[in-house]
Amino acid sequence: MTLLGQDRAIAAFRSALDSGTLHHAWLLAGPRGVGKGTFARAAALRLLAEAAGPPVGLPGLEVPDDHRIGHLFRAGSHPDMRLLEREVWDKGPKKGELKRNITIDQVREMGELFSFAPSFSDWRVCIIDCMDELERNAANALLKLLEEPPGRSLFLLVSHSPGRLLPTIRSRCRRVDFPGLDDATLDTVLRAERPGLSDEERARLIPLAGGSAGRALAFAELDLAPLAEDALAILRSGDRDNARRGRLASALALKAAGPRYAAFLELVPSLIAGEARTAEGPRRQRAAEAYGKAQETASLAPRLSLDPAATVFSLATIMAEVGEG
Repeated sequence: MTLLGQDRAIAAFRSALDSGTLHHAWLLAGPRGVGKGTFARAAALRLLAEAAGPPVGLPGLEVPDDHRIGHLFRAGSHPDMRLLEREVWDKGPKKGELKRNITIDQVREMGELFSFAPSFSDWRVCIIDCMDELERNAANALLKLLEEPPGRSLFLLVSHSPGRLLPTIRSRCRRVDFPGLDDATLDTVLRAERPGLSDEERARLIPLAGGSAGRALAFAELDLAPLAEDALAILRSGDRDNARRGRLASALALKAAGPRYAAFLELVPSLIAGEARTAEGPRRQRAAEAYGKAQETASLAPRLSLDPAATVFSLATIMAEVGEG
């Protein structure tokens, strides 16, 4: 598991692990796609490997590929580790789609891990990726575990929006912030993960990624750069004849465009936020107001199953208000 650009988080965890002062719950906070989930898995593996032996002896969170614990962990069969993510519908009209939330039943099943003696060492680890997707009842069930943590337990809790979590959960965690990645790191990730991209393609993607390697890779996969360029043009110079917003709406209207549409919903607020940071005076105010409107529209659209074409047109209109003043 390669983790780039998050040396401070790695150093903080290693310091606590090596000194024997490992807090039982770590809140891994930051934007999507900057390595929080990768960090959680790498930290869990390093702890379980160190605890079970043989000694690792590598820097950072690295574990040798041939380590006996590594084989179990990578196969998803380590008995002392649980990973909670949204499950997939296995039947019905939504078969194959991700469920909306992590349920209370999943948290309760995770808690059963502590009903049995650990198998390979005296440590047990739980990862939740991500906390923002917990049902309210599931969050309350987790809180009970965090309030009275079992001995030698580690909870690694990924959150893209930590301010929305229960204050009582946040107060029981050691928080580690994961900043956005710099352009050089994003370029390294794209070169490694998408070797077929040209220098020009990487140069187009990196400014759109907002410091997120996950977003850069998704945009590369979905060929989102042309849509982003249209959106930026609307944001900066308006769209008085509706040509660009109509083109965007048409491109994302069909059901087959679902993944691109979902990525576009995520993209628009970040584009507006970037514009607000560099704008001045009335334009900055317009961008700040547009950000709130776009974020609300983008978050409500999937929940209410709003028409994609109409939603994209609405978002483009919000951006045009910034560009046209």
